[in-house]
Parts: sequence; structure tokens; C-alpha cells
Amino acid sequence: MKISTLIDTNILIDVWGPAGPLTGWSSSAIASCRCEGGLVLNTIVWSELAPLIRTEAALRKAADMLAMEREFLPWDAAFLAGVAHSRYRRAGGVRERTLPDFLIGAHASVAGHRLLTRDAARYRNYFPNLDIISPETHP
Repeated sequence: MKISTLIDTNILIDVWGPAGPLTGWSSSAIASCRCEGGLVLNTIVWSELAPLIRTEAALRKAADMLAMEREFLPWDAAFLAGVAHSRYRRAGGVRERTLPDFLIGAHASVAGHRLLTRDAARYRNYFPNLDIISPETHP
């Protein structure tokens, strides 16, 4: 059975940005996920990548080279993200700019995608049924 994987922004920054300590892991993880099924980007990840890639045409070309499907965020995922973000803030969460992470996690959860990310802890806490691929789970 093929399974689709939503790719988190930090993974694509590893691959398309300056080389770093997890560039190799992220590249290998993308290749592995591609062999197992489709790769997915959503509008949140697309917007977070905008500062990294010079033009939208270049971003489109990079995504097309990996045969990534582009999906809109489902309405029920937006609601789930808002609820999770509210729980995070009530629990004392201090980062102000976390809503995009919750939107990405909720999208993967609602759509039945796995999530490829380097930031597994927050996703695991707020989306416990989400299948997460990260350096911690797949070294």
C-alpha cells in the first residue's frame, strides 16, 4: 500500500538551503518517502519556503523535480489546528509564531498523510495519532 507524506518546511530548507548537519538525513528521508508513496506540500509550507527560493517559478520547478503534489489546507484541518494551538497556549506555550506548525500537523492528520519533519516533539504532543518520520524515529 502506498502512503503519502506531507513534507515539513524544515526538511526542504535542509535540502534546498545551505548545507547543514541534517542535509544528508533530510535528502535520504525524502527519497525513502518518495519510494513508498507520494510527497505532498501544502500552502503553509509553500509560503514558508518563499524567502528561501528566489521566485515562485523556481519553487514550482524544485517541487516538480520531486514530483510533489500541492494540496490546499482542508477546512477541518484549520479547525483542528486552531484547537491544538489554543491548547498549546493555555498550557504555557510561549512561541508566538507556532500556528503554521499546527496547521501543517493538522493537515497531515486530517488527510491521512505521514509527516516528515525535524520537529517531532510538538507534533507528537498535539497530534498523537500522526505517523511522524523524524531523525529521532528513523535515524
